[in-house]
Amino acid sequence: MQHLTNSVERKIEITDVVIHPIPILMVDDLQENLLALEAVLSSKKYHLITAKSGEEALKYILKYDFAVILLDVQMPGMNGFETAKLIKERKRSRHIPIIFITAISQDMQHILQGYKVGAIDYIVKPFNPEALKSKVEQFVYIHEAHRHHLTEINNKTTTEIQKMNKELAIAKMDVMKKEVFSSLLQETLQDTIITLDESGIILSANQSIKVMFGYIEDEVIGQSIELLLYSMETEPSTETPLTFELLNQQYIGRIIEAKAKRKNGDYFPIEIYIGLALLDEHKLFICSIRNISERKEVELLRRKQVDQLEHAVEERTLELLAMNQQLNREREERYKVTDDLMLSEGRFRQIFEASPSLMAIYSLQNPLFIAINDNWRNNTGYTVEDLNNPAYHWELFKDVNGQEERIDEREWENPFHNQKVFYQTKEGKQRQGLLSTEIIRINHNNCVLISLNDVTEQMVLEKEMARLDQLNLVGEMAAGIAHEIRNPMTTVHGFLQIGKSDPASLSTEHMELMIDELDRANKIIKEFLSLAKNKTSDKRQRSLNEIIDIIYPLINAEALLTGKKVNLQLGKCPLLNLDEKEIRQLLLNLALNGLEAMDEEGILTIKTYCVGDYLVLDISDNGIGMDEETVNRLGTPFFTTKENGTGLGLAVCYRIADRHHARIKVTTSEKGTTFSVYFSLTNEY
Repeated sequence: MQHLTNSVERKIEITDVVIHPIPILMVDDLQENLLALEAVLSSKKYHLITAKSGEEALKYILKYDFAVILLDVQMPGMNGFETAKLIKERKRSRHIPIIFITAISQDMQHILQGYKVGAIDYIVKPFNPEALKSKVEQFVYIHEAHRHHLTEINNKTTTEIQKMNKELAIAKMDVMKKEVFSSLLQETLQDTIITLDESGIILSANQSIKVMFGYIEDEVIGQSIELLLYSMETEPSTETPLTFELLNQQYIGRIIEAKAKRKNGDYFPIEIYIGLALLDEHKLFICSIRNISERKEVELLRRKQVDQLEHAVEERTLELLAMNQQLNREREERYKVTDDLMLSEGRFRQIFEASPSLMAIYSLQNPLFIAINDNWRNNTGYTVEDLNNPAYHWELFKDVNGQEERIDEREWENPFHNQKVFYQTKEGKQRQGLLSTEIIRINHNNCVLISLNDVTEQMVLEKEMARLDQLNLVGEMAAGIAHEIRNPMTTVHGFLQIGKSDPASLSTEHMELMIDELDRANKIIKEFLSLAKNKTSDKRQRSLNEIIDIIYPLINAEALLTGKKVNLQLGKCPLLNLDEKEIRQLLLNLALNGLEAMDEEGILTIKTYCVGDYLVLDISDNGIGMDEETVNRLGTPFFTTKENGTGLGLAVCYRIADRHHARIKVTTSEKGTTFSVYFSLTNEY
């Protein structure tokens, strides 16, 4: 009674700490059976999960730690025994109790098979709802007791294990008693009943002897009882032959376990009881023999389960002890981290105040400035109170394609990195800066660490440098144009002077040479104008591959004249906004440059493909490549490595790429050079 009271108090204590419903898995291929189980077990304390197959049940096993599993035996696909076996093979689920519920058979073979695969109970339909509910409550209680035990493992490990062992022993004894009583009630009529005389000779036997021993009644009548008996265990691992004399002397009126022998020579365990009666002053013995083979198998399975449970408790205890040690280590590390954080906070404050940048901390939860450094106050004139005062309405504006856009409150949630911004000082002066931000946590609140580098003076200097660079470029281009045009003009001027003094000396060849020189000068001027003027492009949705196909015959003819080849590798490409004439000029310039860079039998490859957000045009030659100095000067007007080149072809290509919002990348080595033109697929132009 005291144990029962303690158990109830313990159960109440455990129930009080239950916060989440306890998961229980019910597996049956019939929906009506699942509904019936839900009706019986419906409770706010339970989280009932249903599965209609073994496969579905195994999926749930991976997600939940179930208190108990109610499992049907006969199911399509994977049956209950196979499902239970897989559950028990998994380390994290082998401890879950399994109760088989079936209507297919009450045969002991099926029951034993259920116990062999790890079941804790075997219930035959129709079942008693209250009995099932009580069993589930007990398993839930055990599950919760186990969970509660884990939370108290630091100071109650030894006591809890002893208590569990004591309760386990009591439960084991109760189960054994129930099994004995149940066996007596259900199997009495299956016992072999024999009457013996005072010498141990069989006088009569009931029909059960045929099922149990394989003999018919006539075969044993007149034979000694020792025909059926074999031995008994008198000491551990010591067997003694069982004779009638031994029974008569020591075991009359007692139930003993022994071994019997069948007609076919097989041995099996039995329980034997011999009672003495007097009939007309003659001794008459009544012997009841019961086959306990199934019970022995069940006991063996039960012992294995108890051993497994004890082993699981031992393993779990060791795990919890290890977890406790880990928690202690983590606590020590946490103390160390706290000390480091305090030290780090002091260093952060020093860096924050000493930073040459304008530094501020802005709270996202309560949109207010928490702190600013001295540089912020000195450069803007604002204090923290001013910034949080709605009257000042201080704001930052970002530069988006040359337009100023106010930084919205929600944009602070995403970090900025060197974002060009504009802001005003307290005196109303507009300044420029580079904004970088980072999200930090202060007192469990999200805040923004703002770093603003003032670049106003730097931007003024950059504009002045850009202006001076433009003037320098204009001077270089003017000198280049003068040099390139002066040469043909000098030639023409010389021939005209000769013709002035002696017209007859000017031949047709002289005239053709002057025309060639003037055409050369005109070409230089035309290419320079194409490079210099910002003309309007005639862009339309066009296929780059189609433009390449149109210009290919001209490039291929030029290649054949010099003993070279052109290889096309055109991939699948989307339409782009292109100016066909400009793209043809870009293709022709790059292709001719590639052909001129190769010797005979060289191969020029023109390739198109998509990578990420870009459509790429590759024009590759297998020449000798270029040195670093040449690569660095590519695209500079009037720079050329050819004897008769103008130095404007690549400059025009770079200008065309710029008008199409594309970029040119050059890769060169001793094996050749590749010009890659990257057209954006996302930008609208």
